[in-house]
Amino acid sequence: MFALEVKKRHNYGYGALIMIFSSNIFLFGFLPLAALVYYLLKPFPILWRNIWLFLASLFFYAWGEPKFVAVMLLSILMNYGFGLLAEKWDGSKKKTALIVMLVFNIGILFVFKYLNFTLSVAGRLLGDRLPQTGIALPIGISFFTFQAISYVVDVYRGKSRAQKNPLNVGLYIAFFPQLVAGPIVRYETIAEQIQGRKESVSLFAEGIERFLRGFCKKVLLSNTLAVVADEAFFQVSYGHVIGASFAWLGALAYTLQIFFDFSGYSDMAIGLGKLFGFEFEENFNYPYIARSITDFWRRWHISLSTWFRDYVYIPLGGSRSLEKRRQLFNLFVVWLLTGIWHGANWTFLLWGLFYFFLLVFEKLTGLPDKLKRKPGKVLYRAGTLLAVMFGWVIFRSDSLSAVAVYFRSLFLLNHNAFADTQTIFYWNETRFYLLAAVLLSLPVCSWLKQLAAKQLSARLLQLGRNAAAVIKPVFYICLFLYALSFLIIDFYNPFIYFNF
Repeated sequence: MFALEVKKRHNYGYGALIMIFSSNIFLFGFLPLAALVYYLLKPFPILWRNIWLFLASLFFYAWGEPKFVAVMLLSILMNYGFGLLAEKWDGSKKKTALIVMLVFNIGILFVFKYLNFTLSVAGRLLGDRLPQTGIALPIGISFFTFQAISYVVDVYRGKSRAQKNPLNVGLYIAFFPQLVAGPIVRYETIAEQIQGRKESVSLFAEGIERFLRGFCKKVLLSNTLAVVADEAFFQVSYGHVIGASFAWLGALAYTLQIFFDFSGYSDMAIGLGKLFGFEFEENFNYPYIARSITDFWRRWHISLSTWFRDYVYIPLGGSRSLEKRRQLFNLFVVWLLTGIWHGANWTFLLWGLFYFFLLVFEKLTGLPDKLKRKPGKVLYRAGTLLAVMFGWVIFRSDSLSAVAVYFRSLFLLNHNAFADTQTIFYWNETRFYLLAAVLLSLPVCSWLKQLAAKQLSARLLQLGRNAAAVIKPVFYICLFLYALSFLIIDFYNPFIYFNF
């Protein structure tokens, strides 16, 4: 129950404003109704099911703030038109359509997400406080705007045909599983699925299992670890001195929290897609076992990193240029935009540039590929994980001054003690979840399967598979009921990536 007080102090939790996947209204109201009506429409043409999913998705989005549905509908209609022009026109007119599309989409993103921040910065530079707009941030605007851009660009490049039916564009952009927090689904990935997907019992079962896995990761691990992380960063933001051990515990907790928050959400989104016959691409691949920073970004938020690669880095020239300075400039632009994409705060900009310098270091030194001995590779892998953790400290901090204070606390430079009672208290309260999170951030199941394949006979392996087929559903049901008890007692339930 120690989370309840933290929730009050931090004013976290979205309550009834946002229908998050780990909420009772979604689990026992929206989702069963959406699935029931969808499958009742199965005998009818797929157009009927698409209309239902589109309307259900609009309702899902409107639950948070109805007026923002107008913003999304405007985005859908405008990008539907841009797609038609990008296919119909050629030459300079086609390029003009692309430029106008980019101005429109980036303009919407700027007004809602960055205008107030820009006015604040301009006010400081001019020595006068400029009035803020009072415009609220529509949830998930960065995700659905990037999807809209990818649709038009894919049509422009000839990778996909423009949709003649605006409903199909609307469903692509507004489909509720990936609407507000990703993964960023590329249009070419699901273009055919929108008009010709095949639902099946096996796919539905896979979707249920995947959703439950993500739900338990989110509720049991991320939410629990959020209590520790938020307490540590909250105290630093408000000028309190914390012990070095608690600062390290908070950094570790946030490193695990954000992974299980976002990968759990991605699992739920992929699982929900399967329930309705859609196959989304994977978004995470055990990023905390990465052998380098480059490898980390091949494993973390894969849909975002590949989006920037294909729509920014490669169009700029990528690594094809023989000039090293040009390659570094392209990398700088990508990571500057990656930081900005995450939010209107100097900390996100610093976080993006932090990764730019780390990636430049690896590109210029050739590490870790030049390391031939195992101890050096292990040490570099450990250094990579430590650098990622430091990056999350920057990412989570409320301001640049808070970043500095937190790092000083980590290294006993803040006139702080090493140990304190907070560390003992939060460790005792969450140690089981911390250790479970560390274990589950590793591909333990894959390792065990490989070991079993080597050590056991074919007969024993088949017996093991048969037993797992029976035990797994029971295990997931029990785990789901346990996680559900956390929601019933109104446990801490923030969602990090709704902010983006």
